[in-house]
Amino acid sequence: MPAATPVIAIGGPTASGKSALALALAERLGGVVINADSMQLYQALSIVTARPGADALARAPHRLFGIAEADDPWSAGRWRRRAAAEIRAAHADGLVPIVVGGTGLYLEALVDGLAAVPPADPAIRKRLRALLAARGSAAMHDLLAERDPEGARAVRASDPQRILRALEVIEATGEPLHVWHARQTSPPAHGWAVLQILLMPTRDAVYAACEARFDRMIADGAVEEARAIRAMELDPALPVMKAVGLAPLLAHCAGTLALEDAVDAAKRDTRRYARRQMTWFRNRSRPDRVVVEQYSESLVPEIFSFISDFRLTLTR
Repeated sequence: MPAATPVIAIGGPTASGKSALALALAERLGGVVINADSMQLYQALSIVTARPGADALARAPHRLFGIAEADDPWSAGRWRRRAAAEIRAAHADGLVPIVVGGTGLYLEALVDGLAAVPPADPAIRKRLRALLAARGSAAMHDLLAERDPEGARAVRASDPQRILRALEVIEATGEPLHVWHARQTSPPAHGWAVLQILLMPTRDAVYAACEARFDRMIADGAVEEARAIRAMELDPALPVMKAVGLAPLLAHCAGTLALEDAVDAAKRDTRRYARRQMTWFRNRSRPDRVVVEQYSESLVPEIFSFISDFRLTLTR
């Protein structure tokens, strides 16, 4: 094995074709696909999160897909530890690890490490969640704005999970989350050579793919999947409840939104999410190769050749 062992990391916005590219490369390279999408971790959300189906699973090994229960909150740090273990296992088995997903923070954590933010305090979290249930997300965002104006500007009022985390850190340490993030990060403890590939098609192409895919999700049973989630009566602050497109479907299942309107809202939310992802990757990632086309099989030979050249540099 060369001194630096290779890892392929594929990022990009939702519906850009990341999973299809990862699968094609896994078949060509003898690889294993490792999930870096925070929602595809959850077993209960297969359709809504566009998790790889039975055909993909039969064509190449996949790891960290559908492994979490819906009421189990995962963090970037927890994912990083599991992903590192899967990468080491792949190398031990002579396989090329191909890490793929649209959760930019996960990919960043793998490549660059994580800020040394203190772990959550269960007692503080319990108290803040009770406040959230009593007051609502907007009121908690106002509370965060009072205590950490800069942090509040970086978090949407409709994102209770991030609001609670920011408040937890302030209460536990007396310092805002952004102060912790600015400190020295814990570097990745590995000797891997990571080749980062970014799929960044045009916004119009991504939007069209998002809408077509959501229509397929509805045909495949997304409403039934949302109905099963609703029956679990989960805490709305849990990460799984933030899956893109889930909220409108839950409203439909509750009888407060017609299916047509729910689909329109879900497509709108998906477009907005894709736009945020594209902004994140444009500003935060440092890819070795940017692909500005929607994925198609015709791209595979060129990308495969690029990866082959990269692997050759590791043996020199």
